[in-house]
Amino acid sequence: MQQFFDDMHGLDGEVRAAYAAIAKWLAETPPDVLATKREEAERLFRRVGITFAVYSEGGDAERLIPFDIIPRVLDAEEWAMLERGLVQRVAALNRFLADIYGPREIVRAGKLTDDQIDAHPAYCAQMQGVTVPGGVYTHIAGIDLVRTGANDFYVLEDNCRTPSGVSYMLENRSVMTRLFPELFARVGVAPVARYPQDLLATLQSVAPAGEEEPSVVVLTPGQFNSAYYEHSFLADEMGVELVEGIDLVARDKKIFMRTTDGLKRVHVIYRRIDDDFLDPLVFRADSELGVPGLMEAYREGNVTLANAPGAGMADDKAIYMLVPEMIRFYLGEEPILKNVPTWDCANEGALAYVLDHLDELVVKEARGSGGYGMLVGPH
Repeated sequence: MQQFFDDMHGLDGEVRAAYAAIAKWLAETPPDVLATKREEAERLFRRVGITFAVYSEGGDAERLIPFDIIPRVLDAEEWAMLERGLVQRVAALNRFLADIYGPREIVRAGKLTDDQIDAHPAYCAQMQGVTVPGGVYTHIAGIDLVRTGANDFYVLEDNCRTPSGVSYMLENRSVMTRLFPELFARVGVAPVARYPQDLLATLQSVAPAGEEEPSVVVLTPGQFNSAYYEHSFLADEMGVELVEGIDLVARDKKIFMRTTDGLKRVHVIYRRIDDDFLDPLVFRADSELGVPGLMEAYREGNVTLANAPGAGMADDKAIYMLVPEMIRFYLGEEPILKNVPTWDCANEGALAYVLDHLDELVVKEARGSGGYGMLVGPH
C-alpha cells in the first residue's frame, strides 16, 4: 500500500516537533467542543458570505469555503526554505516572460521554438516589445505545493494569470483566532494580517514613473464571478476602489475612474478578469467587462496592469516541465523546489507510459488553466 506522509505524526507515528503544541491542545480538547467549534465556524463563514462558486456542477453553485479546524504547521526553518524556493521560482518565471516578449534567448538556446511561443493560446502578441515597470509580469503568483515527506515539497502548478484564493486563507486565520484564542496565545504563530497592506505596497511600487501617490483599483467582472467575494474583500482591506469595466474610461491614452466628483486618474489596475476581456478594441470585441483603449494606455506606460497580459504563458502545463531548466538558464542556480514527475503526452514513449499507468496519475490538459480539464486516474 502507498505510504502517505502524515504532517502531524510523520512516517514513524511519533508527533513531529512542529506539531507538539497542537497535538497537546487536541488531546486536551473534548471532541464535542471541536464539533461545536466546527459548526460555529460554518455559521461565521455563512454570515459573512465567504463563498466561492463551482460552475461545472449542478445545483447551488455557491459553496462555503472548507474550514479545517486542525491547522497545518510549518516551522520557521521549513518556511524559510519554501520562501527561498518560491522567490527563486517566481523570479525565473518573470525572466521567462520578459524573454519571450523580448529577445527570446531561450529560443536561441534551443529550449523552445518560436512556433511553440507564437501559436500558444496564452501568448499575447500585443505585449511583444512592451517594457513593463520593474520587469515584473507576474506581481501576484499562486504556486500550488504538496508535501510528501518531512523535507520533500513539490510544486503542482504555477498560477501566473489571475491567481485566486488568498482571501480565504486570511479569513480562515481570522476565524481560527476567534474560535481558539488560547491556542494562538500558546503557540507562536507568524501573522498574515499584513497581506493586504503588502499587496497594496507591491501594486503602488509598479505605478508609472513619477507618481508620488498612485491611485490603485481592483477590476472585477462583477458580482456573478466565482471569486467576487475575494475581489471585494481585497479592495476593502487595501482601502481602494472596486470597479467594473463600465466604471473606467480611456482619455488621451490614460485611464480614469468615473466618480461623483468627475474623472479621477487611475495608475495601477489589479485586474481580476482574463486577458480576452480586458479591451474590446484589442481582444474580444464582444467583451462588456473591459475598457476600450486600456491596452493603448498600457503600452504607452500610463497605467500598470497586474498581472500583465500574456502572463499565462508561464503557467501552461507543458511550460511547467521547463521551469527547473528555466531556473538554471536564467538564474544560474539549482532549483530549490521540485516539480512533480511529469510526462508530456505529445511524446509517443511518454504517452505509452501514461496509458499503462493511468490509475496512478493525474492527467491535465496542457493548454488548460487551474484545475479545469483535469482527469484524476482512469475516471
